[in-house]
Amino acid sequence: MELTVNGHKTYCYTGGKAFDAARPTVVMIHGVLNDHSVWILQSRSLAHHGWNVLAVDLPGHCRSAGDAPSTVEEAADFVAALLDAAGVQRAALVGHSWGSLIALEAAARLKERVTHLVLVGVAWPMKVSPALLETSLSDPMKALEMINVFSRSTLAPPPSALGPGTWVYGASMALGRRVLASNPKVNVFHRGFQACNGYANGQAAMAAVTCPVLFVLGAQDQMTPPKAAQSLLSVARETGKRVQVASLPVGHHQMTETPDQTLFAIRDFLAT
Repeated sequence: MELTVNGHKTYCYTGGKAFDAARPTVVMIHGVLNDHSVWILQSRSLAHHGWNVLAVDLPGHCRSAGDAPSTVEEAADFVAALLDAAGVQRAALVGHSWGSLIALEAAARLKERVTHLVLVGVAWPMKVSPALLETSLSDPMKALEMINVFSRSTLAPPPSALGPGTWVYGASMALGRRVLASNPKVNVFHRGFQACNGYANGQAAMAAVTCPVLFVLGAQDQMTPPKAAQSLLSVARETGKRVQVASLPVGHHQMTETPDQTLFAIRDFLAT
């Protein structure tokens, strides 16, 4: 599905189902050097079980035009504009890694327009090591290898989102190369990392969120360790939100390493 958002073509994967304004909507937001395809199993299942799915390519990534967001706040404004362009009054937001910060900030700004907030592989602050930040600019292929080693708890989990024995490390490397090459004007790898590193509004945003929140955390996550989500979790509980936590026995890419468990956690939460 293609929409015009802020004057630019924006691609949203709808999970194989046509958009139907009568159905509830879930927006799925990817992380750094990813695109809509990281949600392939979860998006298709939700779309075939009563949801409109808008698994978006962020601006300047793969099939979406426009300038790649340089801050979390800029990306959150894009999410608001996306809902307007789709004619969606209320939606659930699901984000992974950088996308989780975007979903968080968007939920804080959109208030009651957001029905549910799902934060997968979230941390705040989401600081990036200076070495990795510099390498993403000077030697992005080396940095891509680094983050895929850090992100994975296994190379080929049985089963994975693309079938038993899929080489998820290799698939993620290929995706990263494709996303980086999709924008010859901007290094979206470095820009995305800078956006994560510079985001300072996490606790204030969580306090402003008005909907229930699900945290989907990887017990072996080296990129965003579960302990790094505790400040957001504490604020969510202290401000009286309905909070759920799903702890999965994997690393940073829950959607491909535990695709079914990730789906079930999101599905059951959205049903409440």
